[in-house]
Amino acid sequence: MRSKGKTGFDRYFEQRMKDRKFANEYAGARAEVDTTDTLIRALEAARERSGVTKADLARRINAKPEIVRRLLTLTDGNPTMETVLKVATALGYHLELVRSRRSKSSERFPRQESRRAAAG
Repeated sequence: MRSKGKTGFDRYFEQRMKDRKFANEYAGARAEVDTTDTLIRALEAARERSGVTKADLARRINAKPEIVRRLLTLTDGNPTMETVLKVATALGYHLELVRSRRSKSSERFPRQESRRAAAG
């Protein structure tokens, strides 16, 4: 089967990615989306392993069933930290802060002292 050529968007995006600032911002935003998606997929896997239905989970966190269903099935969701924590706790899990292997994180989130020095 013959592949289709690039779309107008493909060409536009390719051109924009040549701009280092845009490419860095895109990479950061993409990493955030991917991290959120990974977390939600992990919660869904934990729910399935535990045998808890989505309706049961909704009852456990005092939420409407459609909230839990959307959280665990939509690919473009943006859950609140409160909801994520409630779901994790209801499934018998907790969240931990672990240093990323990416070195770019220190560039995106400078230390408090650095911000104070820059402001001073």
